[in-house]
Amino acid sequence: MAVVQGPLRAVWPREPDAIPNPGGFFPLMPDTEKTEKVVAPIAPKAEDEPAPVATAPAEEPAEPTLDDAEEYERLLDMYDVSFRNFAEGEVVRGVVLRVSESEVVVDVGYKSEGMIAIEEFRDENGEIPVKTGDSVDVLIEKTEDREGYVVLSKEKAEKMKVWDEVERAYQERRVVTGRVIERVKGGLAVDIGVRAFLPGSQVDMRPVRNLDALRGQELRMRVIKVNKKRGNIVLSRKAVLEEENAEKKQETLATLEEGKVLDGVVKNITEYGAFVDLGGIDGLLHITDMSWGRINHPNEVLNVGDEIRVVVLKFDRESERVSLGMKQLQADPWTTATIKYPVGARVKGRVVSLTDYGAFVELEQGVEGLIHVSEMSWSKKVKHPSKILSVNQEVECQVLGIDQEAHRISLGLKQVEANPWEQLAEKYPIGAKITGKVRNLTEFGAFVEVEEGIDGLIHISDLSWTKRVKHPSEVLKKGDTVEAVVLNIDAENQRLSLGLKQLATDVWEDYLANHNIGDLVEGKIVRVTTFGAFVELAEGVEGLVHVSELDEKRIEKPEEQFKPGDLFPMKIIKVQEDERKIGLSIKAVKADEFQKDFQTYRQSSGSDRSTIGDILRAQQEAAEAKEKEGE
Repeated sequence: MAVVQGPLRAVWPREPDAIPNPGGFFPLMPDTEKTEKVVAPIAPKAEDEPAPVATAPAEEPAEPTLDDAEEYERLLDMYDVSFRNFAEGEVVRGVVLRVSESEVVVDVGYKSEGMIAIEEFRDENGEIPVKTGDSVDVLIEKTEDREGYVVLSKEKAEKMKVWDEVERAYQERRVVTGRVIERVKGGLAVDIGVRAFLPGSQVDMRPVRNLDALRGQELRMRVIKVNKKRGNIVLSRKAVLEEENAEKKQETLATLEEGKVLDGVVKNITEYGAFVDLGGIDGLLHITDMSWGRINHPNEVLNVGDEIRVVVLKFDRESERVSLGMKQLQADPWTTATIKYPVGARVKGRVVSLTDYGAFVELEQGVEGLIHVSEMSWSKKVKHPSKILSVNQEVECQVLGIDQEAHRISLGLKQVEANPWEQLAEKYPIGAKITGKVRNLTEFGAFVEVEEGIDGLIHISDLSWTKRVKHPSEVLKKGDTVEAVVLNIDAENQRLSLGLKQLATDVWEDYLANHNIGDLVEGKIVRVTTFGAFVELAEGVEGLVHVSELDEKRIEKPEEQFKPGDLFPMKIIKVQEDERKIGLSIKAVKADEFQKDFQTYRQSSGSDRSTIGDILRAQQEAAEAKEKEGE
């Protein structure tokens, strides 16, 4: 920085006779009209010495000689040379002559004073720290403006001084300190006295995702590029950190080992963990090693800049990778879990997570249990845990099982309440009649709601004694209120069997009570199959005539000789009461008729030696006689 002390001022008065010339330094130059007088600089006097008083000459001076003119020119040249020492853009030191509300007048030793706006002197608190007589460094912008004053600037002088310091810091590779102003394209704007640029790649040794977090922070950096003409300054914090960390790193590596407890500073936080500065080397603290409890994100536990204590879990000296743990400095709560949470105990906890298959409940920090969706309600079919529970809800549950090695605890929510299925048998004994609403129809039956959360099933086979029901919708509709009979209760498997047909009399029991094997009955064919014909004996009671019992002859295609609606006499030849099956025979009836005709023929002929051929011929003759009668 070039600071110039200005020479003493000299004033050129407008009126030639206004100022006397006691010293006689500048002889008057001849002029045809008038001669302008010049006052030479007067040496300062002591405080106790009175100032000289200028007196007018007693008589007109003599005409200047040639020697006097040469001396005048010589002194005038010397005076002009002293002013030419000031150059625009130069920093000089001046003295404050006056401080007003709007400006500060500064004397820099030039032929006129300079005026600077008062705002350039105002500090952060809005006060003016300078007063008359103070020395200040200023920049000469112009040697003279329209009004004859020298144009000065205090702010620009300070910036010039800063630029000089920045250039020296760059040449000497010294560290500078600056405050981050704002985030700009590609990096940060930093105030080091002047505005400078800190590229994002030079902010830290690791990429910094959130540059906005550095706003307002004081950083130590190195000037890596400076161009005063263009006003360009480039800084690097990374270079300073690398140098500082290189020294710390060697010290840390010399003492680093697995199992050692260290103090570190959280340097960066990611979704999977945090990087901790151990002193020149960073270690990774994974999210799973931060706490024995559940952590959704590392920022729930740590913040950048936190000082924490960690233990070295793993250290690879070749790759210089360090794995850290924080929860390992505390006791594992699972070591005493079996004592605190025995099977059957009732415990309280907080719901921390919901999944499709259940809810996780935190019993204490680091110990969680699972309430499976099947263990949430005795009566309701829970499709998703959110229908019953919510995150952060306090719940009471029962310990169903614990696996200390696997760190798993099975919990039950419904077990803290009475099981309505166990009380169901007392409310509805077998054979009791209940009333409910049809909630759903399936291919195999209808579900009827007996009470809230408890459904009973009416199987399709228990809908009717008489009708052959193909689908429950033939008898019931969804929403119908029906009366049914309790057939069975399975509390363990939560099943309730109901019957609708049991409300009416069993027609099978009535029919079988009045008919036995060997009875001759009349039936109507309702269906014909390849293996026989189904015959309706009474309303709701059917029997089967097997193909072998249709006729004495072998019938290959029963549907050609027997049609639905045909009536035939037949004999009951088999009964399966449990399976409700009746075996019938048309052939047996024909055999009985044959035997009867044979006995009649023998009695009419009076002979016991008649042969079967005789009987057959007699039957044929009788048949032909009937045909003739019909004609």
